[in-house]
Amino acid sequence: MPSTHKKVIVRKIDRDTVNGYVAPSHFVDDGKLQLLNTSGNVVAIELADIKCVYFVREFGDSDSLSRKTFTTRPRAEGLWVRIRFKDGEVLEGLMPNDLSLTTPEGFLINPPDLRSNVQRLFIPRASLESLTVLAVIGGTRRQRRGAEDLRQVPMFGE
Repeated sequence: MPSTHKKVIVRKIDRDTVNGYVAPSHFVDDGKLQLLNTSGNVVAIELADIKCVYFVREFGDSDSLSRKTFTTRPRAEGLWVRIRFKDGEVLEGLMPNDLSLTTPEGFLINPPDLRSNVQRLFIPRASLESLTVLAVIGGTRRQRRGAEDLRQVPMFGE
């Protein structure tokens, strides 16, 4: 198996999980997640049946997110979002502030605690109730105000 495949834990809406490997660039094809399971079989799972895909360091418990929300304002650049799933679960994360990276199938986000087992999440649009942008972090640079031009004649007395 090529080393470019990423370890994932697929959490289905019915709370069942499937461990396997996906290609990082094109793992969704025709509304289905293409997964090489741990037995070596290629499995296609409908996106409508998936709640979340966890990109993990090691296989284990998919609920290994130590935190589901940020304790303070994130420092990394991107969109700070709050996701509410159809089952009522709430999760926060950071998305890239680039529309070209958003796919019609779903969203890739970074979880609040990058030191945990879960490195990244793919969330299909079908599993969402709402997605709220809480803040835009970084990305915009303020222009520094230069020294006031003394050659300018004041127009109104202050």
